[in-house]
Amino acid sequence: MLRLSTGIPTLDKMLAGGIPRGFLVCVCGEPGTGKTIFCIHFTWKGVVNGEKCIYVTTEEDRDSVVRQASQFGMDFEGAVRNGSLIIIDALTGKKDDEWALKTLNVEDLVKKVIEAKKRLGVEWARCVIDSLSAFWLDKPAMARRYSYLIKKVFKPWRLTTLAVTQYAITTSQAFGFGLEHVGDGIIRFIKSIRGGVLKRYVLIEKMRCTPHDLYLHEVQIVDGVGMVVMPRRVEARREDLALPREVMERIVKAEESKEDMLP
Repeated sequence: MLRLSTGIPTLDKMLAGGIPRGFLVCVCGEPGTGKTIFCIHFTWKGVVNGEKCIYVTTEEDRDSVVRQASQFGMDFEGAVRNGSLIIIDALTGKKDDEWALKTLNVEDLVKKVIEAKKRLGVEWARCVIDSLSAFWLDKPAMARRYSYLIKKVFKPWRLTTLAVTQYAITTSQAFGFGLEHVGDGIIRFIKSIRGGVLKRYVLIEKMRCTPHDLYLHEVQIVDGVGMVVMPRRVEARREDLALPREVMERIVKAEESKEDMLP
């Protein structure tokens, strides 16, 4: 099985060499846990390896993603100029921008990604959608159906996809359990306050066809470098992984009304 490096050596070891080509992998976690930086690493590793890449951004505009990558020595702007990277801006929706989404519609997203893939060529490419949950925030019951659509369409187009899904109390159930069920893998980023200091962790919850690591690893964001996953393992505690009570209560309420939301 051919595996793609994430661009982060310790994480590659946790994944027995990397992410299997053709997989749809769910990257989930709260805001501020490092999901976008991880996706930037994955994209840049593809560029460095001579692969074609597509990056869809819904939470930031294109310029913001380019600037963030440049802080870690990753030249997204140069990659766009030489045709190895296409960044699809789903935030600003500029009418005169060829690579902009005018609406947060999953069908339009699929069409635009396929259009980009045709432009890049027939070889395998990397694709990031940051975030996919933005497309179903107003209809969370559709999360699994949309996730199936993405998975069904993208793989025949030779895409290995990282799809980010949000988790926050304010989004209730809309943080992406549909995507987590459908994805071939789940990489979860977690944060907690320890001794008054923000700590970040990563856990490989699922990766098909892979004897993956089962432990929490601390994550550090290093200025000028990017994400560093520490080799030291930390013991997983129930409170690190359990959903807050407020979230569980909202999930129960959402389940009670979910049938009314289905077409």
